[in-house]
Amino acid sequence: MSHQISSTETRIEKDSMGSLEVPSQALYGAQTQRAINNFPISGIPMPKAFIQALCYVKFACSDSNKELGLLSHEKADAIQTAAKEVIQGDFYDHFPIDIFQTGSGTSTNMNANEVLATLTKQLTGVDVHPNDDLNMSQSSNDVIPTAIHVAASIAVEENLIPALQHLAVVISDRQQELADVVKTGRTHLMDAMPIKLSQEMGAWKAQITDNIARLKETQKRIQKLPQGGTAVGTGINADPEFGRLVAANLSTITAIDFEQMDNLYIGLSSQDTALELSGQLNVIAASLMKIANDLRWMNSGPLAGLGEIQLPALQPGSSIMPGKVNPVIPEAVAMVAAQIMGNHTAITVGAQSGNFQLNVMFPMVAHNLLQSIEIASNASIQLADLAIKGFTVNNEHIQKALGVNPILVTALNTVVGYEKGAAIAKEAYASGRPVLDVALEMTELDEATLKQYLSPSLLTEGGNPSI
Repeated sequence: MSHQISSTETRIEKDSMGSLEVPSQALYGAQTQRAINNFPISGIPMPKAFIQALCYVKFACSDSNKELGLLSHEKADAIQTAAKEVIQGDFYDHFPIDIFQTGSGTSTNMNANEVLATLTKQLTGVDVHPNDDLNMSQSSNDVIPTAIHVAASIAVEENLIPALQHLAVVISDRQQELADVVKTGRTHLMDAMPIKLSQEMGAWKAQITDNIARLKETQKRIQKLPQGGTAVGTGINADPEFGRLVAANLSTITAIDFEQMDNLYIGLSSQDTALELSGQLNVIAASLMKIANDLRWMNSGPLAGLGEIQLPALQPGSSIMPGKVNPVIPEAVAMVAAQIMGNHTAITVGAQSGNFQLNVMFPMVAHNLLQSIEIASNASIQLADLAIKGFTVNNEHIQKALGVNPILVTALNTVVGYEKGAAIAKEAYASGRPVLDVALEMTELDEATLKQYLSPSLLTEGGNPSI
């Protein structure tokens, strides 16, 4: 069922500042309309995940006020009915306020209060007031940062960690499949000692599993909520038990373990934990970009590049060059990584914008943080399923390059010394011959001994190949 605002007809709504026109089909009221008029900046509304989390908070707050005897069962139950509809439905067109708005997010908090008040009346026939009932025991100053933590917690738990775990499993499966492939290692993009493809991919997997561990450590703090601090952290107009009850009710609703923050002033005046989570996302971005770029280099060519692997052919790569196929998934992942890094810079600026008792960049932090989680999650799945899972290995090409790699002479250092090894390598480079042939001429070692030292497969095991 659609709930879009399509009518050009208007109605008159009033708030403490006076009257103004609101679209007749809109569920919101005057305070939301003022924000729409004031902030026609980016055309980007608050994320759906944030609005959903905000309605979870309103649900939990109404339940907590009911438990404390402050809100009637009738009103609390009616509010919860409306909140469920927004969480599960498609009323998001009624939350149009731009992310670049008042820094506390007051406009979005009142947007939610107004929409839920209207829906409560429409769905249940119960009259509730946007401020007196829906905002009871609350302030935008604690509701909005609470919603940031709730939204981020849900997105990390339900989307990001599972996506990264899937990526790690796919890498692990390919590791086992490609365990026997030995290739030229590279440092500074130059030929280096041999390495197994499974060892190279093992580093990718370790990056991803380390990132999962980092996220789980941050979850301990992102799941702590500042609800109960109200306006400045003192908890004015809220029962001392209110914040604890809200956290407990949110835990029941979402199946995520939320707790009230030990220090509510921090939750209002800073965004340190959101920044910490963004920092973990920044590391994930760096990991994803490293893996994506490795795949792009390995896939390069196919004739004039490294040509070690061939990524799945997903779409034509050129509007002018027939037959060209590009590494589109790694490229998209690299752009995702760049966006997350940019978001992290903005969140860093936002997190230090806590002037005295209130941070004043909540909406921007919320948008950037949730966008970073979403695109990191989606990119991880696509990288796993459309790039890593299906690439093929050009083994013949790999072995041809490996067999003539003069750097293999490194294994002779302990036998002939660095200077002699360098001379062998230079001659191998100059003549284009395998290092084995050149070493036979320039040392007194026999062929069997040299093969023992210069075996690419044995060299991937480290240590001294003669032992």
